[in-house]
Amino acid sequence: MNYNLLKQVISMIEAFELQNIHGQHSGDIEGWVSWLVSNHFPGSKPVSEPNWEGKERGRSAESIINTLIVHLNRYARTYSRSAIADSEFSTQEEFIYLINLNAFGAMSKMQLIKKNIQEKPVGMQIINRLLEKNWIEQVDSATDKRSKVISINEKGKMVLAMQMEKIKKASRIVAGDLSHAEKMELIRLLGKLEAFHQPIYQQNLPAETLLDTVAAQHAFLQN
Repeated sequence: MNYNLLKQVISMIEAFELQNIHGQHSGDIEGWVSWLVSNHFPGSKPVSEPNWEGKERGRSAESIINTLIVHLNRYARTYSRSAIADSEFSTQEEFIYLINLNAFGAMSKMQLIKKNIQEKPVGMQIINRLLEKNWIEQVDSATDKRSKVISINEKGKMVLAMQMEKIKKASRIVAGDLSHAEKMELIRLLGKLEAFHQPIYQQNLPAETLLDTVAAQHAFLQN
């Protein structure tokens, strides 16, 4: 029996358990294999590439990724509209703003708008609607008197709680029939994309120069 190989496997399992304390991967064999591939074979390719519409005519992987993300966003918005039907919410963004305030606590208006990746005029309209409905409160910032700090109030928490079960149901439907391991892998991949795009978004680059500036900042985009 190859005890050296067995020792290496045990060592990798121990490393997996230490690094997986926050549950990024499932605690079963599928989770361990997912972790093993991600950490020890990051450049590995799947045995076979998936097929997609237009691939045989030269449609790129980047093109189908963009299309699928756009489609998934539209599907998610459809389920979200159903989740707030017959409620006091006017838009999906209203309950997303309340969820963020409930989860992360009081913050400035601009912090909340940026957290939701929205332009200031659109974000201010949403915040003003929440103020008109008396679901949030605002006070002067202790550090910047020109800024307002907003927080969810008891009425906002109540209206959010009344709709939360439907919101959770919509979230479960969006995740579809993915297994736990697939969900964890999707979170990892989407998190990697988020980490790439967020610093670019925070630069607030003008639309006229955005593409060229980003391409110049990343060598792999210059090919």
